[in-house]
Amino acid sequence: MLSRIYAIFKGRNREFIRDRSSFAWNLLLPVVLMFGLSFAFGGDRNAYTVGVLQDGNEINEAQHPFLSMRYIRFVPTSDKDDALRKVSRHQLDLLVELDGEPHYWVNPESPKGHFVELALLQSGSTATPRIEGEKISGDAVSYADWVLPGILGMNMMFSCMFGVGYVVVRYRKNGFLKRLHATPLSSFEFISAQVASRMVLIMCITVFVYTGTHLLLDTRMEGNYLTLFLVALVGAISMVSLGLAISARVTSEELAGGLLNLVNWPMMLLSGVWFSLEGAGPIVQNLAKIFPLTHVLNSARAVMLDGATIGDVAPSLVSLTVLSAVFIAIGAKVFRWEPY
Repeated sequence: MLSRIYAIFKGRNREFIRDRSSFAWNLLLPVVLMFGLSFAFGGDRNAYTVGVLQDGNEINEAQHPFLSMRYIRFVPTSDKDDALRKVSRHQLDLLVELDGEPHYWVNPESPKGHFVELALLQSGSTATPRIEGEKISGDAVSYADWVLPGILGMNMMFSCMFGVGYVVVRYRKNGFLKRLHATPLSSFEFISAQVASRMVLIMCITVFVYTGTHLLLDTRMEGNYLTLFLVALVGAISMVSLGLAISARVTSEELAGGLLNLVNWPMMLLSGVWFSLEGAGPIVQNLAKIFPLTHVLNSARAVMLDGATIGDVAPSLVSLTVLSAVFIAIGAKVFRWEPY
């Protein structure tokens, strides 16, 4: 069985490398996007973001006149430690708690935090209780630091799903799978070989792109490189498996493209590739958890920005492993060799 899997694995790798246009596209796209977005959005953004420490998700503007101020985005949060870390990293301009004894936290090195603090102090009146403040220090997280995992994850998603989905459908349409079916090769062996082939190729490309952008842009890396590699590896396997499950019975390349886009675009928009979902509603945040890319990006950013360990990202790794097993099982069960 291993020899048959290796034969398919080797053949698929050679086919991909010989396709120079696809190979170059997978290398150049994330680099161009990374530098372009870093240049366009690397500076300060116009809107202010303030965390509101409370239990519920609805912000009551009647609590304080500050909560009704324009040009400020108020984000409810119940995790004080996480919110304070974001204030120290300049991801939140200010954190305020108005339940009980009013209090706020601000980073004195943050220009936005300085002006939001002034707005908070000047918005009070004689009818509002005095609010005490506390200073928190920390280095800012640049947009390049934050968006790098998203760019790499998006490139991995498209490469894994389209690179496998279209190939399998093309094999089925031109009769190549029908000829393979005449050999002792089983559907599980074929799918396993495809997963291994795409996983190796994507990991090589991702490591190359990450190393180049990390060295040139000096992006933040607080955690362990091995942990980050493991997150990317498990995530790549999950997304390749999803692509195979989608294309397991499809015989039309047009239909395959439509089905893959039907999954890819919501995944890209809801997984936090370009922007954080902190201000989104709980329904959207829970919906995002069904996508493998969400777990990959959350884990990668935790490792790169917060120094998370394998134990910290273990729940996401377990979720990705379970999703991979489910996708591979579905793909092997419904796999079709013939083009009809």
